[in-house]
Amino acid sequence: MKSDRINVTESVVQYLTAHIESGEWPLNSKIPSENQLTAQLGVSRASVRVAIQQLIGVGVLESVHGKGTFLRDDRVQTLLTGASQITPADCADIRAVLEFRRILEPETAALAAENATESDLQRMRKLTAELPALSGRWSEFVRCDMAFHEALCQASGNHLLVKSLHEVFAQTVRNHEQLTQRFGEGHALFFHPQILDAVEARNPNRARALMEAHILQNYDKV
Repeated sequence: MKSDRINVTESVVQYLTAHIESGEWPLNSKIPSENQLTAQLGVSRASVRVAIQQLIGVGVLESVHGKGTFLRDDRVQTLLTGASQITPADCADIRAVLEFRRILEPETAALAAENATESDLQRMRKLTAELPALSGRWSEFVRCDMAFHEALCQASGNHLLVKSLHEVFAQTVRNHEQLTQRFGEGHALFFHPQILDAVEARNPNRARALMEAHILQNYDKV
């Protein structure tokens, strides 16, 4: 049964790929909804959802809350085979990862202060409120911490930034857990509410400065 499910999902991925590579769905266009694809292909909605999530995961598609799913990159085969993906080897040096974050995330925070929607703000408020209760539960704490940073990145409105940070986080969860255990949770609990306040106040300079200070907390200690 599991094998059948995988085969159906692969068929859906192939269908999506064919329509993307043929140019029928131009870049930045909205693709058919899950319900439409389910009806067109005669497969389960779950299989369609898994296929779409697979393409979202490699940056081909982007799901925009309340609007639908959009084509962001038509290099499907390249991205699916991982030729341009960030690998574990790329992230082996945690100092290099923190340098990457130090360069990317302050500007991301500034963009979020300019572009965040109310939906983005609600997501960040929820994650900020949840974080203190996860203190001492390293795995859950780090995942909530990362989710806040990814939500902030999403609020920037730049899908390339979203994809880059997501791929780095996917490869470095364990490293970030170790950093949190070693250096504590205080800096995340201190900075996240302040960064959120700056974004809500539409103050890009303050959001940028706070994020840089936040990333430097670990960078200077490593």
